[in-house]
Amino acid sequence: MKSIKTAIAEVRFKNRPKNLSREFQVYGVYLAESLDDTKHYGYYIKLAKELPRNILDEALTYTKAYYSAKNKARVFMWKLKALKQATN
Repeated sequence: MKSIKTAIAEVRFKNRPKNLSREFQVYGVYLAESLDDTKHYGYYIKLAKELPRNILDEALTYTKAYYSAKNKARVFMWKLKALKQATN
């Protein structure tokens, strides 16, 4: 018999990519699931591959601290754009 924790984990993200072999792929999936934007796994994997990790981490930290956000993915993208402009 499975524990409740493993049963919920299996049902929560059914469409999660299964063949994750690189670290940036795992991080991209983590980003998508943290932002509740599981429709766009591929986009977050692409971001994790191409952008520096410190920029992604800073944007994710800002988004997690923004409690009143209706759409966390939109806040993340806004902050990511601002951080990329600041580094250029």
